[in-house]
Amino acid sequence: MTHEPLRSIAIIGGGTAGWMTAAALARVLGRPDLTITLVESEEIGTVGVGEATIPPLLAFNSLLGIDEDEFIRATGATFKLGIEFVDWLHHGHRYFHPFGNYGVDFGPIPFDGLWHRLRQNGDNTPLEDYSICALAARQTRFDRPSGGTNTPLGHIGYAFHFDAVRYAAFLRDHAEKAGVIRKEGKVTQVQQDGETGFIASVQLASGEQIAADLFIDCSGFRGLLIDQTLEAGFEDWGHWLPNDRAVAVACERSGPLTPYTRSTAREAGWQWRIPLQHRVGNGYVYAGAHLSDEAAEEALTTSLEGPMLGTPRLLRFRAGRRKSFWAKNCIALGLASGFLEPLESTSIHLVQAGIARLLEMVPTRAFEPADIRRYNRLMTAEFASIRDFLILHFHATQRADTPYWDHLRSMPIPDSLAERIAIYRATGRVFREADELFSKTSWLAVMHGQGLQAAGYDPLADGMPLAEAQARLQRVAQVTAAAARQMPDHADFLRRRCGVSDPAFLNTVLTS
Repeated sequence: MTHEPLRSIAIIGGGTAGWMTAAALARVLGRPDLTITLVESEEIGTVGVGEATIPPLLAFNSLLGIDEDEFIRATGATFKLGIEFVDWLHHGHRYFHPFGNYGVDFGPIPFDGLWHRLRQNGDNTPLEDYSICALAARQTRFDRPSGGTNTPLGHIGYAFHFDAVRYAAFLRDHAEKAGVIRKEGKVTQVQQDGETGFIASVQLASGEQIAADLFIDCSGFRGLLIDQTLEAGFEDWGHWLPNDRAVAVACERSGPLTPYTRSTAREAGWQWRIPLQHRVGNGYVYAGAHLSDEAAEEALTTSLEGPMLGTPRLLRFRAGRRKSFWAKNCIALGLASGFLEPLESTSIHLVQAGIARLLEMVPTRAFEPADIRRYNRLMTAEFASIRDFLILHFHATQRADTPYWDHLRSMPIPDSLAERIAIYRATGRVFREADELFSKTSWLAVMHGQGLQAAGYDPLADGMPLAEAQARLQRVAQVTAAAARQMPDHADFLRRRCGVSDPAFLNTVLTS
């Protein structure tokens, strides 16, 4: 191997992960002497029940030069202001994890410190009253950010719900127009260099050989290259995240087009609701040790808001990650790199994060070991921080109605999460470590929503007189509520601002 630039990249597997990778690499690395090939088989189906995302996807779409309104129309997308959690703390309890932020900081004095201080002085203003995303979601309203930083309308954070199959097709079109070559076929054999162990080529069922300098494994859970060939290993997190299967099905929608995902805690897991323009995606994620597949399917199908669209599909998985995401000349992305259940809509983000790290550290044909070590270190930290955030939802609960919840409430947790919880319980402080995914807003929303109580507050909050703090936060809540009331109806925004004109969607909107 030499330090010459890459001459060829082969992406093994399509779907969302494969075509995100292909589109991004073609956009950033595209040059006449670089060949990018994607291999996929139409015989390997995908599950298209609706996909929920988080705000970083906006940056990815922007990188590709995607027009957002075109994307909305092409993928059946709706907007997402956050996630509503139902029955997680106890039956009958709800809270909202919003995008954007809570209130505003006052110089060095953090909003959350003031809020905790006021609570300890008898102020019971709900945390959600300080979030324009939470208030708008409750009113089924949506708008894009506007007006700069001096208004809550300038702090709207949002993401999308969309049809993952349509999104992959949309990206495929972008990638192929940018020069990506698609090869139809199943990989039947992988050839390695006898001296280095690097992957030299893959052979398709047709007999065609696809050689490349760099291979991207987007083959799903099986990890055809990273695991079956290079034996990178797997770190199992099932003892912390015991859900290992899901049953999923779409249904017709009834009622308003809500701009948020709903997650409802169930007997042995949780149920998602993802509203698209043309249907609602539903799924029950559960632990097979606590619930049978038949019982899970019955629980899901008897709780749908409308007639099913298709047959329920069973998915099996393991929570955890590859011990190495990059081994030799192969990088795993998507399900091939690991799986963290979809509770906080992080699956697509982890693909995006892997692509971003790769673009930071595009290798030469020498594949420097230091580059590989750094990539693996950063992706390990990314997975671990998201893992801790997910565990928080299951562990911090008052539910004791089933063995499943008893286990999760009492199980040992990672030291890194235990430290965060201890800090919050003492002072109410939350932190965003380095450039980890979840912000202070996210940690505060879930810690408070899951019932953790703070004994004190951030000492910085004492830098403002109590009466002034009360007046300022009251004003913030009033301005935030007024701004939310100005926002248009979500469905009307899609119709008027994004050009959505599907007759079935419009009929549902007009009668809801």
